[in-house]
Amino acid sequence: MMTGLSEFFQYNLWANLRLLDACAELSDAQLDATMPGTFGSVRETLMHLFSSEEGYTYSFTKTRPTSPLKEVSTFVGFAELRRRAEASGTMLIQAVEQRDLSETFYLDGGTYECQAYIVALQAINHGIDHRSQIATILSQQGIELPDLDAWGYNDSLRANA
Repeated sequence: MMTGLSEFFQYNLWANLRLLDACAELSDAQLDATMPGTFGSVRETLMHLFSSEEGYTYSFTKTRPTSPLKEVSTFVGFAELRRRAEASGTMLIQAVEQRDLSETFYLDGGTYECQAYIVALQAINHGIDHRSQIATILSQQGIELPDLDAWGYNDSLRANA
């Protein structure tokens, strides 16, 4: 079996969707909770996570959704976040499978230069970081998320084989 960077993005999509499914079951008070050292509330962190993922997708495709999350000031709901996570996650998988990751990107209006693989690395790191922050906020409330790590992903792959 040939493996590559796309497997990291398949994992990222799986973890994002699993996180959304778990968070959809939470109360408003649980979703509005925050703690020092995290991005913000669970809701704010989810919006930021998927807004950023749309931005990483834009770096590769130069296309944005009609109403990018970064321009939305209210929580869009779990069905919409799931739809967007599936779209951006799938586009990132395709991008790392099809693009030359040594290509130079000029981001932030051309003021920041990096190779495409840096954007890919940032997308993976960013997702793990914010999923962990949400897990921390929820664990402080006595709420345990399902496994979102590589072991949980492996178990899911094996169960679906």
